[in-house]
Amino acid sequence: MLVGYRCSGKSSVGEILAREWGIDFWDTDVLIEKNAGCSIEEIVSTYGWDRFRAMERKLIEAVSKKENLVIASGGGAVVDERNVKDLKRNGWIVWLGASAEVLRARMDEAKKGGQVRPSLTGADPQEEIQQLLRVRDPIYGAAADIAIDTSGLSVNEVVDLVREALIERQER
Repeated sequence: MLVGYRCSGKSSVGEILAREWGIDFWDTDVLIEKNAGCSIEEIVSTYGWDRFRAMERKLIEAVSKKENLVIASGGGAVVDERNVKDLKRNGWIVWLGASAEVLRARMDEAKKGGQVRPSLTGADPQEEIQQLLRVRDPIYGAAADIAIDTSGLSVNEVVDLVREALIERQER
């Protein structure tokens, strides 16, 4: 299970790992959009964050019962302790972190590519990232079995670090 803030690399890393290991990759945000028939931005603007989090909770509860998957969660999934408990059921939680500046730069790149990330607080994007990291980083840290700072690393370098950490963890 990969957790972390938006644009920390969860989906990119997860897709590569799943492909290497010959197992399925599930991105909870993508699955929510598929099930809802619209984007997260549309869900949030129409129904609000509480509705999105309820959809996320239901999906994580179901997905966490599956085995032999690489799962990337939405950035706020770990805020709900039930999600963390469910996600630890069949594996380890890997936290992909990055500095607020790196995350902002990645979000700007994603936006250029058409990926719109709805505001969580309505604040200036850089301020929002910093505020949420202050709240979420301790939660990510408490949930994580493995933590990797992705700042300044390529996707392949992160994949290598995750793979090495998981192998080491299995050998214990």
